[in-house]
Amino acid sequence: MEILRTRALRGPNLWTPKTAMLATVQCASHELDINLINGFAAQLRTLFPAVGTPTATDNGPVSLAHVLQFAATVLQQEAGVEIGFARTVATPEAGVFQVIVEYKEEAVGRMAMEQAEALVRAALAGQTFATAEVIGQLREKDEHERLGPSTGSIANAALARGIPLRRLTRGSLVQFGWGSKQRRIQAAEVDATSTVAESIAQDKELTKKLLMAAGVPVPFGRPVESPDDAWQVALEVGLPVVAKPQDGNQGKGVTVNINTRAELDAAYRAAASYGVVMVEKFLPGHDYRLLVVGNRLAAAARREPPQVVGDGEHTVRQLVDIVNLDPRRSDGHATSLTRIRLDDIALGQLELQQLTPDSVPAIGQKVVLRHNANLSTGGSATDVTDSVHPSVAASAIAAAQMVGLDICGVDVVCETVERPLEEQAGGVVEVNAAPGLRMHLAPSYGQPRPIGKYVVDMLFEKGNNGRIPVVTVTGTNGKTTTSRLLAHLLMAHGLTTGMTNTDGIYINGRQIESGDCSGPRSARNVLFHPEVDAAVLEVARGGILREGLGFDQSQVAVVTNIGEGDHLGMNYIETVEELAQVKGVTVRNISPKGYAVLNAQDPLVAAMSSTTAAQTIFFSMDKHHPVLATHRSQGKRSVFVEGEAIIATEGAWRDSIPLSDVPITGNGRIGFQVQNVMAAVAAAWALGIPSETIRRGLSSFASDTDNAPGRFNTFKINGATVVADYGHNPDAMKALVQVVEATPANKRVLVISAAGDRRDEDIRVQTSILAPAFDDAILYQDAAQRGREDGEVMALLREGFERVSSQPGYRIKHMQEVRGEMLAIDAAIERLQPGDFCLVLIDRVEEALAHLRAKAVATP
Repeated sequence: MEILRTRALRGPNLWTPKTAMLATVQCASHELDINLINGFAAQLRTLFPAVGTPTATDNGPVSLAHVLQFAATVLQQEAGVEIGFARTVATPEAGVFQVIVEYKEEAVGRMAMEQAEALVRAALAGQTFATAEVIGQLREKDEHERLGPSTGSIANAALARGIPLRRLTRGSLVQFGWGSKQRRIQAAEVDATSTVAESIAQDKELTKKLLMAAGVPVPFGRPVESPDDAWQVALEVGLPVVAKPQDGNQGKGVTVNINTRAELDAAYRAAASYGVVMVEKFLPGHDYRLLVVGNRLAAAARREPPQVVGDGEHTVRQLVDIVNLDPRRSDGHATSLTRIRLDDIALGQLELQQLTPDSVPAIGQKVVLRHNANLSTGGSATDVTDSVHPSVAASAIAAAQMVGLDICGVDVVCETVERPLEEQAGGVVEVNAAPGLRMHLAPSYGQPRPIGKYVVDMLFEKGNNGRIPVVTVTGTNGKTTTSRLLAHLLMAHGLTTGMTNTDGIYINGRQIESGDCSGPRSARNVLFHPEVDAAVLEVARGGILREGLGFDQSQVAVVTNIGEGDHLGMNYIETVEELAQVKGVTVRNISPKGYAVLNAQDPLVAAMSSTTAAQTIFFSMDKHHPVLATHRSQGKRSVFVEGEAIIATEGAWRDSIPLSDVPITGNGRIGFQVQNVMAAVAAAWALGIPSETIRRGLSSFASDTDNAPGRFNTFKINGATVVADYGHNPDAMKALVQVVEATPANKRVLVISAAGDRRDEDIRVQTSILAPAFDDAILYQDAAQRGREDGEVMALLREGFERVSSQPGYRIKHMQEVRGEMLAIDAAIERLQPGDFCLVLIDRVEEALAHLRAKAVATP
């Protein structure tokens, strides 16, 4: 068994709407049925009993590829990753399978696939496999890769609201929503929080001054410059005191309840290692954390410092080990509690209690291992949200707002939060930006609080799911023109529109990236753009197969056609039915409140209507087509051609757009452009764009090299009509022939090449279709042959002509071969006379169009 390639499907894909690893696996003939591999199954179960008995979904023999699938799935499940989808699919190539296994974190999914392969090889060779160790590594990798509890709670709340999200880094920087509706967080900090507010929160002295100005109780004290200065402040405010860094977090360098000069000197040294030292009056009572989100008190917890309770038998060290066995404790922030550490600070605290790690505390004796109660140092928390006095809550909210923090952890020391702070000499001792949320999400004792929901509700008001209108456009032909036309209509409606297609990425008509941008990376780039109000995304089959969609769902999905297909024989897609399944991924991932815009005349496209929970708008050149007629009879949205107009109907409502007002259709003469217009009109209708705006947009969109480069662009050269088009498959050729035969001309000249990565028959059939419509043919070979030998493509094109040369209507009188696209165009122009017609099937779009523009300008 050999894994030929592994890919991460990062969005909805051919097999599942979930993220998944895709491994292409080659099995030798004797590996196609594990029952024929002596002792393998027994050895596999010995090494990894949890794998069970692998089966094949088609009830056929179980290959090593199927075993790989089961092993990669169960390894993740045993590591605590909640996944369920997995499948193994045979390809047309003998012994080659595609193994698809869901993942939550990409790095974990890759590691699981690698370890599954190692497990299979170990079982084949009769070797050992460190199953427990591998599962532990996977669990550790998952804890490291996934969002921490604070950020994770916000992410989960966003998903529950239907808000899309994407991690921008491997850390905790996350984007919620798309385009102009996006918001971003990093841990428990939102994008609206200013760096000024963060700086204030880090400066404890400045924070105290601001809180005092707001009438919030705070302890007396100030920054100090030396141990002597510290002792002077202690005498001024009165012992006991607290020493802490002026700019600190997580309780680092904090010492409380200092009563002597010696204790203060030691505390000063501990705090000074983190910067400027502050000395404040020690406030007696409990340590409380009050969490403010927006303008509300979201949660409150009483925090206890890390401690153990003696039982008269175990040492302090042993008691700590026992407490750390709690599965809620880990060394990081991935769990609700952190392990207690017997570090220098803990040893110093034990010394104050006249204890050592090897001391055996008496039964019931409480041994405190730190002054501060931060969870990050092993403390615990008890929820007291429902007990907070309104006055205390108001003080916490005032503190957060005075500093300017949207999410704020307010540390309060007092006897109880059930009475006003002023009544008990309590006060706010610290204000924290990006506070930890886990003490409120999973308190040691008491009721968990839905902090993630509160944060999301603050970021997105009710009814706002952070989504902008997203339209996908796919099919065999017409994708780019339909995308461009729809983007034009959205811009006419006043929306800043992002568009991707095979020519590039555009923001409100301005190209920001060139090249084929019809894949998921380009789609994500548009959805990241902070100015975009709507997105029109051309989706090609290659991107879906390579990585999946770049988003979870769209509002509208347009499928122009499937026809005879294109790119067949690539990526194990051999038939038009399989191609329809790939392109249908866009339809299967529409919002239930959205629309599928489908070509009623293409059976494979029309059938996609049954695969989605969204509504369907059918469009058709034939208003009597059975699919469209049935749809119309049910009062559903339909778009079709009637006479010289495009008609849109729903129930008794009817709207008409004269084709004479739509320049791109050539007054209805260019049939394939009429289909593109119908698809764009239906999509615009689905988005709620008014009819008048649609009409205005259609009338101002011309099929020129600016609006639709390579899409039936027309030039006048030497009195002849020259049309440049990017058509490159049989369905495109048929559509072009219809237009060419309807165009009067003295002589018709064809300039053609073909992409070398197409099947031989796909290349031959192009010229077989075109031959009856032309008198002259010039075959050219472009520089990029895509794996073909010199002259091979032109030979196949010539074979296509020869195939139909004996049929009635064959009219090719002149044929020549040219090396180079521009030279072929020049050769054709030399043969043109006034009144002639030339169709140039271009390959290098921008260069060819520039060449033709120059020729047209040079024409007298």
